Amino acid sequence: MKYQELANDILRHVGGKENIKSLVHCATRLRFKLYDSSKADPEALKANPGIIMVVESGGQFQVVIGNHVHDVWLAVQQLAGREDRAPVADMPEDNDKAGPLARFIDVVSGIFTPFIGAMAACGILKGLLALGLACGLLNEANGTYRILYAAGDALFYFLPMVLGYTAGKKFGGNPFVTLIVGGALVHPMMLEAFQSGAAETFLGIPVVFINYTSSVIPIICSAWFCCWLERQCNKVMPAAVKNFFTPLICVAVTVPLTFLAIGPLATGLGEMLAAGFQWIYHLAPWLAGGLLGAVWQVCVIFGLHWGLVPLMMNNLAVLGHDPMIAIIVPSIFGQVGAALGIFLRARDARLKTLAGSGAIAGVFGITEPIVYGVNLPNRRPFIFGCIGGCVGGIIVAFSQTQVYSMGLASIFSLAQMIPPSGMDATVWGAVIAVIVSFAIAALLTLAAGLPRAAAHGADDKNATLRAEDNDILAPLSGDVIALDAVPDATFASGLIGAGAAIIPSEGRVVAPFHGEVSSLFSTKHAIGLLSRSGIEVLIHVGIDTVKLNGEHFTACVKEGDTVKPGDLLITFDIRAIADAGYDLTTPVLVSNSDSYGGLENTHVGQHIHAGQPFLQVK
Repeated sequence: MKYQELANDILRHVGGKENIKSLVHCATRLRFKLYDSSKADPEALKANPGIIMVVESGGQFQVVIGNHVHDVWLAVQQLAGREDRAPVADMPEDNDKAGPLARFIDVVSGIFTPFIGAMAACGILKGLLALGLACGLLNEANGTYRILYAAGDALFYFLPMVLGYTAGKKFGGNPFVTLIVGGALVHPMMLEAFQSGAAETFLGIPVVFINYTSSVIPIICSAWFCCWLERQCNKVMPAAVKNFFTPLICVAVTVPLTFLAIGPLATGLGEMLAAGFQWIYHLAPWLAGGLLGAVWQVCVIFGLHWGLVPLMMNNLAVLGHDPMIAIIVPSIFGQVGAALGIFLRARDARLKTLAGSGAIAGVFGITEPIVYGVNLPNRRPFIFGCIGGCVGGIIVAFSQTQVYSMGLASIFSLAQMIPPSGMDATVWGAVIAVIVSFAIAALLTLAAGLPRAAAHGADDKNATLRAEDNDILAPLSGDVIALDAVPDATFASGLIGAGAAIIPSEGRVVAPFHGEVSSLFSTKHAIGLLSRSGIEVLIHVGIDTVKLNGEHFTACVKEGDTVKPGDLLITFDIRAIADAGYDLTTPVLVSNSDSYGGLENTHVGQHIHAGQPFLQVK
């Protein structure tokens, strides 16, 4: 019940429950697949204070919520009447509309997202057990160690079964059939045949037995073939018998084919990928480490990081270790360091709260709140975090640090870097890399990470504000109405900030004070301004005008421009917008109004001219 209002707003602005094709979630994001993405309103969602960011990537409409995403997901599922509905897999005709990279990332994320939390937990447990062995607190013959090791290793040992289930769902087949295929790969009888090395045949055809425990690529390829075969069988099988004959055919054909052809070929491909990565990594480790450390968070923003997950898991399955996870740990702490720098430097209460709480989550590997909510909006801190990640990645590469179990990159990854032989210099190299990346980002952000106005905020006692700097002049000419009379609940509720609205009489928006353009929407219907005293103003021309995609709007400035009262910011065609059926009511909001003592507006019900005194900040 706590998240019903937020869920209702999300549901409304993704185009309603009828527009949802599938809905899953990861650690911080709701991941929608929509039938018609043009019906979604990302700008309205971004305006909700319960939403950190909206990202459209990899064929998904992603709403970044934060650590409580599961609770919001449950509320959305309940409101949409989807509690018992599994995500619908993409049919080939839907995938053809996306590019190859988008399709690949969508498939990978769909397969790995459902168990990413469990995988992180198991990886952390294995890392802590390795730390216990290194410190002499545990030994491998101890019953406590054996039980906990079984708990941590179970998912990885039986990974083909888990991947068989999730891949079956993603490819649109019966997930229990593909789970059975994965189970056959790790069946004790098959493992015994592999260990004995005895020659075996299937219908006279020689079989090469391979240890498929912890493998990734073979079961994904087999699951795809099994789901394809299932669709072909369902086309010709009578309805009365297909419920059991189709699974029978799929299992009886896919399992032998996997042992005879799919498995060996996919295993060979996996070994080639691992060998290729090792060749590149050893050719120029500093370049590989620095590049991956610098761009990892950029990949996360666009969802491209999912393309690297199979390679990480393949390295662990083939080589027994992986350097990529070790390299991205400093990139995590680079963003955490930048957030800490903002926390120490900023005086705005809301910004400090976001930075402080987000930095704590970042330590445990959840960086979306600080990236989307703190570092990226302020631009320079995000860049400084990437610089820290680059330097840290170079140090990790030179140290030849590896991880020995799969998990979410976080502070716990340091324990997962302990080799089976015990603590060595590679682990200390990673520790130094984390400290250096954290320190570089924090110090650079402290020195130059925030504009002076954002750093000092309106509550800085040392800031001397001139009286006129507290005045917000009218940015448009027209009739003034109270904010609660705006025909949009998001604006009228004051969630985005206090203010008033103007029904314009001419299509011109001008600067209401001395300051700079802090943001300009690509659709040109809304603009954010920052006064030289720290007042943040959002001017949103019309209701739902984002759907015009910039038509009938012209921007006369760009982000970062310095403006003075009366400078022309945006022009728009009032008649054309009204004829298109849109309400032109324009909210003018002080988005950081919580930092002040209130707003004074004495013009409600009056006609006002652009440039006249409009709002006064107390």
